[in-house]
Amino acid sequence: MRPLPNAAEARLAEVIRRLGGPEFESVLHDWLRRCLAPDNLIVLAYRDSGPPQVLYRQSDSPQVFSQLEKTYLAGAYLLDPYHALHSSRVAAGVYRLRDVAPDAFQRSQYFTEYYQQTTLLDELTFIAYPKPDVSLNICLGRDANSARAFSAADVALAQRLAPILTALVEQHWVGLAPGGGSDNITAEVMRALRQRHGIRLSPRQAEVALMILRGHSTPAIGLQLGLSPQTVKVFRRQLYSRCTISTQAELFALMMPLLRMSAEQDTS
Repeated sequence: MRPLPNAAEARLAEVIRRLGGPEFESVLHDWLRRCLAPDNLIVLAYRDSGPPQVLYRQSDSPQVFSQLEKTYLAGAYLLDPYHALHSSRVAAGVYRLRDVAPDAFQRSQYFTEYYQQTTLLDELTFIAYPKPDVSLNICLGRDANSARAFSAADVALAQRLAPILTALVEQHWVGLAPGGGSDNITAEVMRALRQRHGIRLSPRQAEVALMILRGHSTPAIGLQLGLSPQTVKVFRRQLYSRCTISTQAELFALMMPLLRMSAEQDTS
């Protein structure tokens, strides 16, 4: 196995000493930089309703988080692969963005509007659960600053560190307030479209709309919903016809204000 880098054990000891204190986040960041050399780090707490809570963030480039409040926290988080992991309550551990993202993620309008603006090239995220309905995402990114992805050795090391890191952050943030409500975004989108635009979608059409925006291809949507690709295409045509649009960019422009409304209502 790959040994921990020089002085990483001493940094880890400092993280343990600072557990529960105000300097925990910065020494945690210092330890992770020593081990995995990320260009940026952000800690987010996801609950079943409302936007994620930013607990800590640090980046070598201001560009990385420039769209965080305006786009991501304003509603686009509902399209994110890591939000989907929260909703499905995946096991605690480390997940790589390229491994959990939908098959057409990099061709999606969401990727264009948000991820491309961050200049992120790669991301490893540790997921922990300080409360059953609260998931912590400790996201380590490589961006244009270093212009290099995580190596296979980096990923293997992250997997070794995952049990230690998740135990530490679950203990440190055990006092986080639990979540509330439910995140039935499909129903909310149907209701908002009807109220604001007079557009009536069936549950399946709304579901297909969200899956398109999240970056799922037609075959992938069919597999997840138990439909043939041809049937998915029919739903897609119906959806575009009812919304009087013809492109995914138009669908994104139509849906984003509704996702913002959903995020605002959940925090009110």
